[in-house]
Amino acid sequence: MPSPVLPLTWHLTRSSGRRGLQSHLLAAGAAAVGAFVLLVMIAVSLGSGERADHTTWRTPAAVPAGRATAVQALTTTYVRHDPVSVVSLAQLPGRAATPAPPGLSTFPKKGEVYLSPALADLIHKLPASQLADRLPKPARYGTIEAAGLASPDELVAVIGRAPSDPAMSEAAGGGNWFDEGQTERALVSGFSAAKPRPSIFTGSDQQTALMGVTLLVAPVIVLSAAAGRLGAARREQRLAALRLAGATPRQILAMTAAESATVGAAGALTGALAYAALLPALARIPYGIGGWYTGHLWVGLPWFTAVVAAVTALITVSAVSMLRQVATSPLGVAQQANPRRTRMIRLVLFAVVLGYVLISTQGGGLTTRQLIALLALFYGAFWLFGPWVVDRLGRIAGRFARSPATLLAARRLSDDPRGAWRTVSGLVLAGFVAGFFAVIGLDIDGSAHQGQVAVVTADSAAARHAATEARTLLREAGVTAKVDVPSEDDFDSVLSGSPGLIAHVSGGQEQVDTAVTALTPLGAGRLPFTQDYVSAPDNVIADRIGVVGIATLVMSFLVAAASAGLTAAANVLDRRRVYGLLRLAGTPLRLLDRARVRETVLPLVVLAGGTTGMGVYGAYQFNQVAGVSMNTSGAVQLAVCVAVGALAMLTAIGCSRPLLRKVTTDAPQTAAD
Repeated sequence: MPSPVLPLTWHLTRSSGRRGLQSHLLAAGAAAVGAFVLLVMIAVSLGSGERADHTTWRTPAAVPAGRATAVQALTTTYVRHDPVSVVSLAQLPGRAATPAPPGLSTFPKKGEVYLSPALADLIHKLPASQLADRLPKPARYGTIEAAGLASPDELVAVIGRAPSDPAMSEAAGGGNWFDEGQTERALVSGFSAAKPRPSIFTGSDQQTALMGVTLLVAPVIVLSAAAGRLGAARREQRLAALRLAGATPRQILAMTAAESATVGAAGALTGALAYAALLPALARIPYGIGGWYTGHLWVGLPWFTAVVAAVTALITVSAVSMLRQVATSPLGVAQQANPRRTRMIRLVLFAVVLGYVLISTQGGGLTTRQLIALLALFYGAFWLFGPWVVDRLGRIAGRFARSPATLLAARRLSDDPRGAWRTVSGLVLAGFVAGFFAVIGLDIDGSAHQGQVAVVTADSAAARHAATEARTLLREAGVTAKVDVPSEDDFDSVLSGSPGLIAHVSGGQEQVDTAVTALTPLGAGRLPFTQDYVSAPDNVIADRIGVVGIATLVMSFLVAAASAGLTAAANVLDRRRVYGLLRLAGTPLRLLDRARVRETVLPLVVLAGGTTGMGVYGAYQFNQVAGVSMNTSGAVQLAVCVAVGALAMLTAIGCSRPLLRKVTTDAPQTAAD
């Protein structure tokens, strides 16, 4: 005999009417948003790692002299504050042919110059005196293909040289602390290393993205879990009646699982397809060195399928977990008895986790991965702790209530603390993100050395000789600058004590770029550099943290607002019978709406304040790891973030006010449902 579960589920779904359809559409919409955000987060994380892999070939991997077939030198120059990676290659005579580097079909011969498409465009746009004259001038430029680039916006040049060229000498390999990752030289035999090192401009991208992913996972899970509970009260009443009519617990669970899985799968698949369709648009969003190759943002079919399945499973489990009481005590559900209390074990677990986090962060010394793991642990603990706080807050507010609206709100908080927590949990956890990123202190100030162009020389005598020639070159290039040779004990310059000369350029960034180009012949293989070069290691981290912080804040608040709005609308539909009875008893609609707002504001103020404080503490620990001071000016930004988040939350809840008015318009019919 065929099972009646699926036909009965389909019949009940069709007969649920317009209100049931509204709940299903809301759940599917939440699932779509959750799947879309998860896929984008995974894509950025995986894509950042893939982009970094595309830059490892530029960092020379030294081999013993007897095995070397070529010399490779990396240097970095800047134009309009953007880095240009210049890779010089020279085949050693009498050695085996060196394989072609990624992005090139052959190993470059002497005099050949290959440019990334973005650099080729920039060279044609800018005057030669600002950029092109820094490089050799071949008959025609070759093109570096995508296999050798991390981004279509990346500025990279590959130059074929002779082994005797000054650019290939040991002096061109750097030696200052800020050269690491920007200027290096080594004997090589190919472009694959056992321990590859990515460019400094991509090496930290994935870890920074993972930090943002960790902070965003919780709000997305909240949204997806809330989708599984949409229409929970109506579903409980309906299934409790079936249970009393003789349906078995297994049949009840199967019906709920089938209904929620269908809705969740439809929504998750819609969100996943939207991600796939929007890949070209997403690839234009810059991160780090620029935009993306579309293929870098494609997560692959396994991840695509896994996310759809995970969101569907999360919604299904969330819906089924609500039916434990229906299966065990259907009469209690039908009578709407026995409020859902929370247990003290939640407080104990939270205290244990919080103590572990505090002990683990004492004294610093944590890696970025360890901090990310602690963030995830704290998120999970707070997710358990939230309903317990809401339950106790409802009891306290009910005891000291001085108005009907506060009393109604307190009763709802204590009767259904998990439901009230789901409404505010997104913004509460987003408060942690705001607290973390608003005060993180990674502002790098290099303004004191702006306009300085430095040329490193072998010693002070060589610097004094080069200074005379530098004045001539700058005058011929039309650059107004003062040239001096600082003492090697003077660390207050871009040279930081290295022997060389400094040109103090007036007239803005275009003049600085022209000065760098004009002084290139004096570098003995090393290109002149500016404050951009010196600050690059710190600026890269600051830039990534800033971009991830803004993106995480925006997405956290958007997801939180969507979660709050969907949950508020679902609560109105679920409680329509209660609202109908209250309206029949003479309760004004304004009072019901005021109680809904206070039901959100009370736990929001208490819990969001706690998570925001923990976010500030997390930023303090991260600053200790990075060796920087706290960004005290972020207090204003933090206040703005919290205010905007709270306003977005209240606006999302206010959008369900017309629905409340509609379900209470015909109070007798609503109360009889």
